[in-house]
Amino acid sequence: MTKKLSLLLAIVMIAMLVLTACQPGAQSGGSKAKICQVTDTGGIDDKSFNATAWAGAQKAQKDLGVTAKYLESQQQTDYEKNINAFIEEKCDLIITVGFLLGDATKAAAEKYPDQKFSIIDVTYDPVIPNVLGQSFAVDQASFLAGYLAAGMTKTGKVGTFGGIQIPPVTAFMDGFALGVKYYNDQNGTSVQVLGWDSAAQTGLFTGNFESTDDGRTMGQTLLGEGADVIMPVAGPVGLGTAEAVKTAGNAWIVGVDTDWTISAANYKDIVLTSVKKNMDNAVYDISKQVVDKTFKGGVYSATLANGGVGLATIASAVPADLKTKVEAVQKDIVAGKVKTMP
Repeated sequence: MTKKLSLLLAIVMIAMLVLTACQPGAQSGGSKAKICQVTDTGGIDDKSFNATAWAGAQKAQKDLGVTAKYLESQQQTDYEKNINAFIEEKCDLIITVGFLLGDATKAAAEKYPDQKFSIIDVTYDPVIPNVLGQSFAVDQASFLAGYLAAGMTKTGKVGTFGGIQIPPVTAFMDGFALGVKYYNDQNGTSVQVLGWDSAAQTGLFTGNFESTDDGRTMGQTLLGEGADVIMPVAGPVGLGTAEAVKTAGNAWIVGVDTDWTISAANYKDIVLTSVKKNMDNAVYDISKQVVDKTFKGGVYSATLANGGVGLATIASAVPADLKTKVEAVQKDIVAGKVKTMP
């Protein structure tokens, strides 16, 4: 009887397992949505732009039960190929990371109107119904960084440079330069900005977002010209600049996109602050819209007011009165009293 009972129990358990496996969502492939990210050429682990966006997709995977995937673009010709690969995979949302993917995203969205897209740093006018463009007011946060840099410089010179001269890069540089100017106006100083002229829209660019050697060289150039605070707006290129600043030993770096005291922790002692561009929050929020079936095309706007951009950790060496001034300027920006773009 015991053997027969054991056999019967085994049969019942097997049947239950089979029935459970047939239930919707019980299989490993039964996630609530598939969120697919196409990177720019900096790579998924750039400790900056692509990595921040990917962190949002990973959080959505953990919290919302979606499946998160990515394809890296090694060169610009990979954009269309990677987008098409994800269309074939029937991703519920394709996130394209960066301004340079704007044309490829637009072409795919118009060709496949039932495919949902979201693109970082591009908005379309007129709106494409199946694309949610992500807009980040980084000029507001970098204005604060420029103000802070002007208050901390000992040489009276600060510097900035970009990877490629495109609007999402120059917006950082504009805000930074105007923040320095505002500090000068408010405090009767004459701090110079090296590397960018916001009025003429001319300045220094490495021409890429990949070469840390180029970042090191650019950093050495600006340090040699007297800058003791430098903000590189160039993804992983900026890590080369951080190395140059660390070697110099008498200057500060301003990080961009994420908090460099965390993402580039080996340089945390020379990080004055970082201009945070909370792409992770945006990607998470938009992924949730897909899961909740509330997604629609248009513009996702991230500002100082809604916490979409801001300053990260400020170095402990910054005097309390300067921190107070920065906080006051932030309130004025949010209130619309201060202009942060040319």
